[in-house]
Amino acid sequence: MKSVLQRRNIWLLMTAQDRRTFVVVLYVLLFHALLLWGLQSGLLKRVVEQVVPVQMLSEFIEPPAPKVAPPPAPPQEVKRPMVQPKAPSLPTVTPPLAVQQDSAAPEAWAVQAAPPVPLAAVTAPVVQAVPVLPAAPSVELPSSDADYLQNPKPVYPSSSKRRGEQGVVIHSVLIGIDGAPVSARLVKSSGFAALDQAALTAVMRWRYVPGKRNGVPTAMSFNVPINWVLE
Repeated sequence: MKSVLQRRNIWLLMTAQDRRTFVVVLYVLLFHALLLWGLQSGLLKRVVEQVVPVQMLSEFIEPPAPKVAPPPAPPQEVKRPMVQPKAPSLPTVTPPLAVQQDSAAPEAWAVQAAPPVPLAAVTAPVVQAVPVLPAAPSVELPSSDADYLQNPKPVYPSSSKRRGEQGVVIHSVLIGIDGAPVSARLVKSSGFAALDQAALTAVMRWRYVPGKRNGVPTAMSFNVPINWVLE
């Protein structure tokens, strides 16, 4: 009883680490004891004889390889039968007729060709191209006789009056888009320089209605006649 109490006190005084160490050592000693008992009794030998062959057989016997399905065959190309185009049918030609001649020998035959079949003439329609003419532009010539312009009459030169000079003068005047004269050119002379110059001075002082092309004011030349007549 006293020894039991001593052992209990020793167990209580031991730390947790010492207890684990003691338990491990106790299990190791117990395992070795069982191993020695098995060797002496022949139990370990029988266990080895039963276990080792089973493991060796499991290593040498390989499981059968799984069956692999063969790959599907590639689709075969279906060859379509080639349809040959039909040859165009030719017109039937009438064979020549054999006609017996009365004047020849009984065995003589004359070959008469059949008259050719006339072909219908195919005439293509004649298409006449109609030329499209551009529309003529609408042109309005300048004017100098509008009432609102109030252009003064040309001044008759006094020297021409004394000499009795008279005649018709025509100047070609370039009219701008604002109705003002730009330049003038003598087209027809009266035969007297004084009358021609007086006419030029008059037409370059006047105002004009500008010419128009398709309704748009355009610079345009205009012949302005002046008739010098003594009264």
